Amino acid sequence: MPVTNIQFSVFTKPWRLPLPELAALVKDWGFDGVELPVRTGFQVPPENVQRGLPEAVHILGEHGLKIFSIAGPTDEATIAACAEQGVPLIRIMADLSSRGYLEGEEALRRDFDRFLPLLEKYAVKVGVQNHYGRMVCHALGLRHLLRGYDPQRIGAVWDAAHNALQGEEPELALDILWQVLLMVNLKNAFWQRTNPLEAGPALWAPWWTSGRQGLASWPRVAAELKRRSYSGVVCLTAEYSDEKEVNRLIGEDFVYARGLF
Repeated sequence: MPVTNIQFSVFTKPWRLPLPELAALVKDWGFDGVELPVRTGFQVPPENVQRGLPEAVHILGEHGLKIFSIAGPTDEATIAACAEQGVPLIRIMADLSSRGYLEGEEALRRDFDRFLPLLEKYAVKVGVQNHYGRMVCHALGLRHLLRGYDPQRIGAVWDAAHNALQGEEPELALDILWQVLLMVNLKNAFWQRTNPLEAGPALWAPWWTSGRQGLASWPRVAAELKRRSYSGVVCLTAEYSDEKEVNRLIGEDFVYARGLF
């Protein structure tokens, strides 16, 4: 069955522009809204969230855009501001830090338990995203981390590129996370060797590329989401190793993604 209600968002991290300029740029590409970083040095810093987020909602709204999510902290001021402004989701990572995996997972769950009462009080959701490296990196890990939590409060943001870097098939990943899925992230990457061929043990790092070029098959992701009648937000996270080409690449990737759905 075709998807009938996909909303496309873009993570605005690459653009530290004044809000009116940012809104005009995003609207010109054709997105329905944004994920806004609530971080130091961006349009809405954490210490100003109670005044800055309403301003962002107003300015973006004048351009017909919504704030579908923020990437920011989970303190009461931020959660309350999201509730007041109708921002439904705060996206976070599952950082294991220097701990072992199971120890790190339990530390994350203790942190979830700390802010869960605030999410219930204000009816806001936290979406936990998979990420390569010393984080919970794939769908199966996310599902285990989120066991027992109500996805109306704490659920999963599935990132297709980070998932592909770990070799997990997208159809299986979406099956694993379907009952707790809050949002889908689209970007793409492949592993690139970072030291010369004869330099000894190989060293690898992701190269963030356009939607057509990486390990994550956007056509397969879109087909599986359509098969499951996904109706929600797909966020293009605008991460490219060639940062000077970000405006061209995100415009091309949005056209590509929209065509797949």
